[in-house]
Amino acid sequence: MIARLLMSLTAVLIVASVLWRDPAAPVAQPHPRFVKLDKHGNPLSPWQGPWSCVLDTTQQLVWEVKTDSENIHDGYWTYSWYLSGDPRTSDRARGEANLGDCYFETSRCDTQDLINRTRQAALCGLTQWRLPSAQELSSLVQAPARPGHAHIAQDFFPHMKHGDYWSADHSQPLSGHYRRFKQGALAVNFHTGKQYSLPYRNAAFVLLVADLPSEHHSSRTSGVTHQPTTGN
Repeated sequence: MIARLLMSLTAVLIVASVLWRDPAAPVAQPHPRFVKLDKHGNPLSPWQGPWSCVLDTTQQLVWEVKTDSENIHDGYWTYSWYLSGDPRTSDRARGEANLGDCYFETSRCDTQDLINRTRQAALCGLTQWRLPSAQELSSLVQAPARPGHAHIAQDFFPHMKHGDYWSADHSQPLSGHYRRFKQGALAVNFHTGKQYSLPYRNAAFVLLVADLPSEHHSSRTSGVTHQPTTGN
């Protein structure tokens, strides 16, 4: 009798654990293209974390990963489009500075602010962070694995929003009710997957990218997406 009771109790516990599992909880899966990187730029398996960047093995690019940490990388923070230019190349400043929404900052913010601070911090060991081209950004668009999520590989790019993300493509003619601003920059919307020309003054999201240095083009990351590793 006791043995039967124990067997019944075990069965109930197993069923309860299955029923109480959150069906919406994300499950990390291997990806043929992306590799997680820790804050120092070291590769991780899909099952490891935390991670600060994602390596795009097809384009040899490293992408910033947004957070919920209430800092410059927070997924909710938005930025106006502004680049300060480079006097060495006679590249003049473009855009509208400090019209974004960076909470808890002493002033509002723009894309140049995010670029500067990410370079200074050497996120994932890299200092050449920049705005992605519209083509690079659009290459991340894919059907969501779960309904209601952004159109991106959510297991690798969490905290992405249903909104517009700035690209580096500027001097774009504006139309419709934006025509009075004359020119703006292209943005990619991760809800529709489409590109839009927006005024520089608009507050939009940003996902920075960096070119992978040639000395990092090695086979040490190959296979990382297909096999778990232990430790950090």
